[in-house]
Amino acid sequence: MKTFMTLLTREMKSYFYSPIAYVVLFYFLLLMGFNTWALISASNGYPVEVTLVQQFFSGAIFWFPFILVFPLITMRVFSEEFRMGTIESLTTAPVGDLQIVLSKLTGTFLFSCLLLLPSLLFFVFYTKVSGHAAANATGAFGTCYFLLVLMSLFYCSIGCLASALTKDQVSAAMVSFTTITLLLFLGFIFDIANVTLPVARDVQSYVSPVGHMADFSKGIIDSRPVVYYLTMTALTTFLTFQVFQYRKWKA
Repeated sequence: MKTFMTLLTREMKSYFYSPIAYVVLFYFLLLMGFNTWALISASNGYPVEVTLVQQFFSGAIFWFPFILVFPLITMRVFSEEFRMGTIESLTTAPVGDLQIVLSKLTGTFLFSCLLLLPSLLFFVFYTKVSGHAAANATGAFGTCYFLLVLMSLFYCSIGCLASALTKDQVSAAMVSFTTITLLLFLGFIFDIANVTLPVARDVQSYVSPVGHMADFSKGIIDSRPVVYYLTMTALTTFLTFQVFQYRKWKA
């Protein structure tokens, strides 16, 4: 455990010793703040049928920066190590390969949670200023952010796998961004391709993060997305571990 915490500390420090953490944090919160302002301005003085929480997590202004964060914070996790040759000193230290993989995944995941945490203040300020709750039930906050944590864990594992596959950070970012975007827009792709098979629609509803958020933003917890994100994270992490071992011995 002590070795794992040392590796995790190393990963977390690598973010805050570089400008990427502050640049990503600034632009992510800027867009989230603009999203909140736009939604409040658009609904000011007009009756609406959905809560602010439902509107906030259903718009493109939220989803685009959200999915863009993960390629940016994971693209260098393994790629930089292999490119700079520091992976040799890391793997020759008395640490296990699984500890390395898990520490890098945990580091990116914790950093993504730090990005999401300040966005809670938008709803707190709205509730204090307006005098009205931003949602029909306080459970909507918890369920939404619980789902975002699960998504962040899965998307970080995708980014780590992409970074383990190549030495080029840009290529790793493109692979992870494309994969996450396909998962996000799978329903729209089916609509464009005019796919009407019931099985395909069932798969789309099972993996669609937009559909999951539509339910969770109402305060409804469905166990199927929870199982999906956890199992897919485990599978992606296992693949990352296998790729990392292959590239280490090949090097």
